[in-house]
Amino acid sequence: MAEKFQFVPTDLADLKDRYDLVVIGSGGTGLVAAMQAHELGLKPVVLEKMPKLGGNTTRASSGMNAAETNVQLHNHVVDSFEEFYADTFKGGGQLNNPEMLRYFTSHSALAIDWLADHGIVLDDLTVTGGMQKKRTHRPSSMAPIGGFLVTELLKQVQAEKIPVFTNVTVTKLNLTNDKVTGVTVKDEQADGVQIAADAVVLATGGFGANQKLIGKYREDLVGYNTTNQPGATGDGIELATAAGAALVDMDQIQVHPTVQQDTDHAFLIGEAVRGEGAILVGADGQRFVNELDTRKNVTNAINQLPEKSAYLIFDTGIRSRVKAVEFYDHIGLVKHGDSIADLATTLNMDADTLSSTVATWNQAVADQNDTDFGRNMGMDRDIAAGPFFAIHIAPAIHYTMGGIKINAQTQVLKADGTTLSGLFAAGEVAGGLHGNNRIGGNSIAETVVFGRQAGEQVYTYLKD
Repeated sequence: MAEKFQFVPTDLADLKDRYDLVVIGSGGTGLVAAMQAHELGLKPVVLEKMPKLGGNTTRASSGMNAAETNVQLHNHVVDSFEEFYADTFKGGGQLNNPEMLRYFTSHSALAIDWLADHGIVLDDLTVTGGMQKKRTHRPSSMAPIGGFLVTELLKQVQAEKIPVFTNVTVTKLNLTNDKVTGVTVKDEQADGVQIAADAVVLATGGFGANQKLIGKYREDLVGYNTTNQPGATGDGIELATAAGAALVDMDQIQVHPTVQQDTDHAFLIGEAVRGEGAILVGADGQRFVNELDTRKNVTNAINQLPEKSAYLIFDTGIRSRVKAVEFYDHIGLVKHGDSIADLATTLNMDADTLSSTVATWNQAVADQNDTDFGRNMGMDRDIAAGPFFAIHIAPAIHYTMGGIKINAQTQVLKADGTTLSGLFAAGEVAGGLHGNNRIGGNSIAETVVFGRQAGEQVYTYLKD
């Protein structure tokens, strides 16, 4: 049995006072940006304020969207950049930044190839809500995408000896003549430490774990649970605005519909469960929504139920296609039943009603025609192979679509539209790409597409 990979952060004693590039944040975006810059000959450093690496990326479970990939063709899925753009634009309420969205959709397949070139192979497909084609890529092991991606990226970072420091908090972006020239940090030993750099990439993630900031823009969401890790507090937004950056779409905060919240910790139940065939039922045992509509629409449907919660219903066949369920079950989130009627009894539902709901759904799968709610994706398998399972879910804050205003080159913009020299931002800390609703599978794609772009554009900036 292979020994489990363990990444060891760089010793604080090795922190230098100058680098070509400072990358703030160690999630997918930050690690990709650092790797791309390193491969172009720059000397980057990654600074992470938390003791644990990976940020919110480690909590992503479904996959990475991309169009026109060889993986799709091997699975007989003919897709196009235009269709990917159209689905995302529609899903975002047509409020997406068109320039960013065009770059994103047209560079997604290249991002899949770039990962494969580094031995990070995403060769299985599933589907997420709001997508009309199977374009959510994941490893063939069907492992949750986030942990898989961070682990594999850290293997690359370690092999290339890119310095990565934990427990180092950036407190200020340093400016000289209106140009970012480094950062001020505090660590376990000192405060006010100066690090000079020719450029800085903000990859600090969103602010889904900052109730105060959420309340500033969306008072109606105060008190909601969050799927975010504790470090997602909007630090990058504060750093950027203090340096003169503009913000965009800050009130666009996504609530994820399927989050298990019956324990002390909120666990996101990834869209892949529905993508592989699960249905949602209310406490009355009846379906009430197209389970693969956009997150916004599914959330609204759940919130209109008397209990403001619902149950994911699936079988052994669907479970075998979503390895994350093993973890959910291990920590006690999954209810079991030898039959649908048995499962209904466990859930305090009317057995005949739930059995009828599942039978109707199975017929819809057989006919490939959901006459009740018009679902047309995630219908490759029915719910017929016992034992059967259920997970209780309710909406929780998941993703902040708004953030620092950037262009498609990841350059940070001021209120007047000019660039803030030397400062770049990518990933959830940046706003504009997703409009008013992020499509599942687009966040991981964003980390790779715009993480690479940030590394490339820093190189171009320093070369000119």
